Amino acid sequence: MTATTDAPRTTAPRPRGGIIQSAGDSLVIARRNLIRMTRIPEVVLFGIIQPVMFVVLFTYVFGGSIQVGNTTNANVYKDFLMAGIFAQTVTFATAGSAAGIADDMQKGLVDRFRSLPMARGAVMTGRTVADLVQTCITLLVLAIVAVIVGWRTGTPDPTNFGRVLGAFGLLLLLGYAFTWIGALIGLSVRTPEAATSGGIIWLFPVTFISNAFVDSSQMTPWLRHIADWNPFSATVQACRVLFGNPGVSTSTAWPMEHPVWASVVWSILIIVVFRTLAVRKYRSASV
Repeated sequence: MTATTDAPRTTAPRPRGGIIQSAGDSLVIARRNLIRMTRIPEVVLFGIIQPVMFVVLFTYVFGGSIQVGNTTNANVYKDFLMAGIFAQTVTFATAGSAAGIADDMQKGLVDRFRSLPMARGAVMTGRTVADLVQTCITLLVLAIVAVIVGWRTGTPDPTNFGRVLGAFGLLLLLGYAFTWIGALIGLSVRTPEAATSGGIIWLFPVTFISNAFVDSSQMTPWLRHIADWNPFSATVQACRVLFGNPGVSTSTAWPMEHPVWASVVWSILIIVVFRTLAVRKYRSASV
C-alpha cells in the first residue's frame, strides 16, 4: 500500500468584500497615515505656513491695488480674497497626497499592502481620508489667521453660522476630490520629487484662471468663460455667497448662477472619475 502525502497548497490572499469591511480597511490605513503624520510634524507645520504666507502677502501687497466691484478699498479686497485663499489651500494639498503615495510606492509599501487580504480601494481611500484630516487642521488655522488680519463674514444672524459651516464643508469636499487627482499622479510617477512637481504644476492655471484672486468680469471674454466654468471657481463663488463676502460674480454661466449645486456636482464628479482611475492604477501599478 503506497502512502501519499498532499503537498501544502498556497493561495493568494483574497481581498475582503462588503462596504463595512472596506470602510474598516480604509480606516486602518488612514490611522497608519495619521500616526505617521504625528511623527513628522514638520510636514503639517510647513503645510500651515504656506497658506498663512499667502494670506498675509496677498492682503497687504495686493490689497488696495485690485478692483472689486467699483472700489479698490483694501478691506473689501481682503474679504473678497479669503474664499479664494481657502479654496487654493485645500487644493494645494494635492501635491502632498501625490508625494506621499509615490514615496510609499518607491519603498515597496504599496506592494505589501496589495499582498494583504484587504479591499482594493482601501489603501487609496485611507490615504485620502488622512490627507483630509490634515486639510481640516490647516483650514482651521488659516481661518483663525484670516480673522486676525480682519476677514469677516456677512451680517451676524442665527442662520449665518450654518452658512459658514456649509461653505467650509464645500471647501473640504473640493479638497477631498482633488486628493484623488493627487493619488492618481502619485501612482503614475516613479519618484516623490516627480510627484511633488506633477502634483502642483497643473494647479497654477486651475487656481489663477478663476475668480479666486481677480473678479472674472475683468478678464477678456474667452478667458472669463473658462474661469466661470472652472470647478475651482464654482466653490469660490459658493463660499462668497455663503460667507456673505463681496465680489460675487454676476455671470450668466450656470455654475456662477447656482454655485452651491455646481460645487457639489463638480466635486462628486471628480471623486467618481479619479477614484475609479486611481484604484484601477493601484491594481496594476508596480515599482
